[in-house]
Amino acid sequence: MGEDVAVVRGWFGAATRVTVLTGAGVSTPSGIPDFRGPQGVWTKDPSAAAMFDIDRYRADPELRRQAWLNRRDHPAWTAQPNPAHHAFVALERSGRLRALLTQNIDGLHQAAGSSREVVVELHGTLFEAACLDCGDRVPMTQMLARVEAGESDPSCAACGGTSRSATIAFGQSLDRDVLDRAVQAAADCDVFLAAGTSLQVNPAAGLCRVAIESGARLVVANGSPTPYDRMADAVLRDELTDVLPALLGAG
Repeated sequence: MGEDVAVVRGWFGAATRVTVLTGAGVSTPSGIPDFRGPQGVWTKDPSAAAMFDIDRYRADPELRRQAWLNRRDHPAWTAQPNPAHHAFVALERSGRLRALLTQNIDGLHQAAGSSREVVVELHGTLFEAACLDCGDRVPMTQMLARVEAGESDPSCAACGGTSRSATIAFGQSLDRDVLDRAVQAAADCDVFLAAGTSLQVNPAAGLCRVAIESGARLVVANGSPTPYDRMADAVLRDELTDVLPALLGAG
């Protein structure tokens, strides 16, 4: 880390409202694989993407059975927050964090100490299950207990419909209220930080443009190039567990 980080740290220090967007790269140091990276879930097994397609999930019982096993074995159940997560906690405690928008479903921001008031889970959470038919939601632990008891594809207890994790799949829209909160936070900040995200999935990636058009500085911190690098005021390639504490005053 060099002079660029020192300059960008000054921007964060002077800001009164910082909005952050995080992606899988923030959680990979905690042992949670990303999707598109060299060791990503879909890179290593392209067929795994089918479990994230809502139409295929509804239509294929065998796909649902495999998805329930994947949820049971997901590393989020044992993962621990890393220094990147703790850096955002420090930013919140400084009183400058406007919102922490995350594409991650692993709950590690909250586990690190980020408050539920500032965390906006754009793509939902692994820790609840939702019925695709009636919308009933229950703790994921209840559904996984049924899997352990022998149900390979547990249905909704309320209506008998198809259940899955309360996460956004391809073919589903983001919750309107959640997206509205995110857009408002992107439009109301001095600095917008996109950390550990490839910025290839909309509408989350489009929040960068919202921030820019509202007059905010855009800082991209990611290990590989993103479509928004050319629009950013700064692009940082350092390891997030190093650069985020340095930027946000937690290092």
